[in-house]
Amino acid sequence: MRVTRFSSAPVRSLALVHPVEIDLTERGVSEDRRFRLIDDADRLVDRLIVGCLATVKATTDAEATRLRLEFADGSVVDEEVELGAPIVAHVYERNTRSHVVLGPWSSALTRFVGRNVRLVRTDEIGGTRMAHPATMVTAGSLARLAQQLNVPSIDGRRFRMLIELDGQLAHEEDEWIGRAVTIGEAVLGVSGPVPRCAITTQDPDSGVRDLDTLRALVDYRGAANFGVFGEVMRPGRVRVGDELTVSATVPPGAIGSGAGTTLDAEDGRGAQ
Repeated sequence: MRVTRFSSAPVRSLALVHPVEIDLTERGVSEDRRFRLIDDADRLVDRLIVGCLATVKATTDAEATRLRLEFADGSVVDEEVELGAPIVAHVYERNTRSHVVLGPWSSALTRFVGRNVRLVRTDEIGGTRMAHPATMVTAGSLARLAQQLNVPSIDGRRFRMLIELDGQLAHEEDEWIGRAVTIGEAVLGVSGPVPRCAITTQDPDSGVRDLDTLRALVDYRGAANFGVFGEVMRPGRVRVGDELTVSATVPPGAIGSGAGTTLDAEDGRGAQ
C-alpha cells in the first residue's frame, strides 16, 4: 500500500493544496491550518457558514511568514505576513492564542464572502488541534462509500484527509487502530476512527452540498466515521509513493492521546 496524495489547508476551510512530500512533526505539518477566519465576535467562520471558501486557494511557507490567496476570478493577494494584536479566538470549545494578520487579506476575503471576516494566524503549529496531527484513508474505503451512494466515484478531497493511500480493501485502515504504521521516515500510532461533519457533504471544488455522505455512512457503518487518526510517534519526511507497513499491536498508552479526545471539525468532523 502506497501514498497517493497529501492534502493540507494553509487557511482552514479554503481549498486544499497537494504537496508531493511533507515533513510530519509531532504536531503535524507546519503549514497546515496555520490561518483561519473569524467574525466580529471572534468566532470561527468556516465552510459550514460560507461554502464558497472552497474556491479560494491559499499557499504559505513552513513558517507561515508569507501568504498567497488566489481567487476564482484570477485576482491574487500575495504578501509577507505582518502580525497585529494578539487575540484569543474561539473555535468550538477551545480558546486559541493567535494574532490578527495585518494587510490586504481580510478585506479581500470580506468582499468575496459578503460579510466581515478577519484573518488570524495561530501561534503554534497545528492550529487549534490538541491531538490527531494526521489522518488517513484508503481508496478502498472511498470506493465502498461511492457504492453506497450509487455514484461512480468519490473524490477524497471531500474528506480533507492528510494522507490518502491506494489500498483496495474497504475500511482496511480500521484494522490498524491500536497499531503503529510506518510511512517513509515517520511512524504513526493509529488511535481511532475519524468522525465526520457536514463539510463532507459539499463538493470540494464549489462548496455546494451535493452528497449526503453522513447519512450513507450511518446507513452502512452505524456511525458517521470515515478514515483513521494518526498520532506521530516518530517525526519524519513522507513522500507520495512511499509504502505503508503495519506493525504488531503496540502497548496501551504508547500511541498517545488518540481515541476519546473531544473533537471538532478541525480534528475530524470535516478536517477543514
